[in-house]
Amino acid sequence: MGHRLRFGIFLAPFHKPGINPTLALEQDLELIRWLDRCGYDEAWVGEHHSAGSEIIASPEIFIGVAAERTKHIKLGTGVVSLSYHNPLWVAERIVMLDHLTRGRVMLGVGPGALPTDARMIGIEPTQTRQLLEDSLGVIVKLLRSEEPVTFRNDRWDLREARLHLRPYSNPLFDICAAGVASPAGPRLAGKHGLGLLSIGATTAAGFDALALHWDVMEAEATEAGHTVDRSKWRLVGLVHIAETMEQARRDVAYGMEQWFHYFQAVAAFPQMAVPGDNLDEMIAFVNESGFGAIGTPDMAVAQIERLMAQSNGGFGAYLMLAHNWANPEATHRSYELIARHVMPHFQGHHLPTMDAAARAEKLRPDLAAKHAKAVEEMKERYATEVAGRVH
Repeated sequence: MGHRLRFGIFLAPFHKPGINPTLALEQDLELIRWLDRCGYDEAWVGEHHSAGSEIIASPEIFIGVAAERTKHIKLGTGVVSLSYHNPLWVAERIVMLDHLTRGRVMLGVGPGALPTDARMIGIEPTQTRQLLEDSLGVIVKLLRSEEPVTFRNDRWDLREARLHLRPYSNPLFDICAAGVASPAGPRLAGKHGLGLLSIGATTAAGFDALALHWDVMEAEATEAGHTVDRSKWRLVGLVHIAETMEQARRDVAYGMEQWFHYFQAVAAFPQMAVPGDNLDEMIAFVNESGFGAIGTPDMAVAQIERLMAQSNGGFGAYLMLAHNWANPEATHRSYELIARHVMPHFQGHHLPTMDAAARAEKLRPDLAAKHAKAVEEMKERYATEVAGRVH
C-alpha cells in the first residue's frame, strides 16, 4: 500500500483480579501518555462490566481523562456495546467528546463481547447483534444528517430525536464496526460506509477470514451506494518484544498465565479460546500459530507482513492488544522498541536516513582526503602569513 501504516493499541484492558483497581486504571492512563510520547497514532478503549479483569466501564469517561494527558494520539471507543445503550445518548456522548478533544475522538461499536454483561440487564446473546444493527443505523443517521430520527423497537422509543450539538470534526470522525470471525461486522461496516476493527485478526478463524471480510465490506458498500477505504481498516494483534528472545520470555512470565486463564476459564468468549497449560506452551502457541509475536522487533515485523499478505491488499492501522503479559516497565519498553524499530519499517521513515548514511559512506574516502588536504593547505597558508608579517 502507498499510505503510511498507522500504529496503536486496543486497550480492553486486562488486569489480574484482586489488584488495586485505582492503580491499574492509573497505569492504563500512563500507558496512553507513553504511547503519545512515542508517536503512536491511536488508542482504542473498551467497555466491560463483569468478569473481573476488563475494568473500564465507560470508554468515554476514560477518553475524557486521557485526552487531558496527551497531545496528539487519537482516542477511540473500542468498543461501545451498543446493545446496552440508548443510541441517542451514545451519539450525544461521542459528539461531546469530539468537541472536548478538538477532533481526536473515534467511535468503535460492537454488540457486547461478555455475556455476563448482557445478562445483568436482561439481554440474551441472541439479541445483541440485532440491537447493534438497529442502534448503529440510528447513530449514523443522527451524525450524518440534521433530520430528526424516529425509531422504535423492544428496547428503545425515539421520537423525532436530534443531536443537541453537531460534530466538531469535519468531515465526520472515524466510525468503525468490530468484527472477529463472522461477517457481521464487515457487513455493517460496508452497509454504512464505515471502517472495520478486526479484533480477531490473528486468531485462526479471524486470520482465515481477513480477505473474505474485505470482500464482504466491498459488496455491502456497493449495494448501499457507499465506498469503503482500506486505510479505515484496523487489525488487532498480540505483540511483546524485548532486546532478545530470552528477555521477552522473562518479561511475559509476569502475567501471561493469568491472561490465558481468563480466556480459558472465565470469559465466555469462545472466539478467543487459547490452549496451553504452562508458560512454555503458551509462548509456543503464540509464536508458532501466528496468534502473536513474543520475541524481537524482527518477529513483530514478520507478523505484520504476514497480515498484510493475508489481507490481500493491505490495511490502514495495526493495533496491538494491550495484554499486561509483562510488568509496566517492560511493557513500556516493548512499545518503545516497536516505535523505534518496527514502525519505521512500515512508514518509510528509516529509508532517508539509511540512504543518507550509505551515500556518505560511499563518498567518505574521497571527501576525507579532500578535507585533510584543505586542512594542510590552511596550515601552509597561515604559516606563510605569519612569516610575511613585519614586526
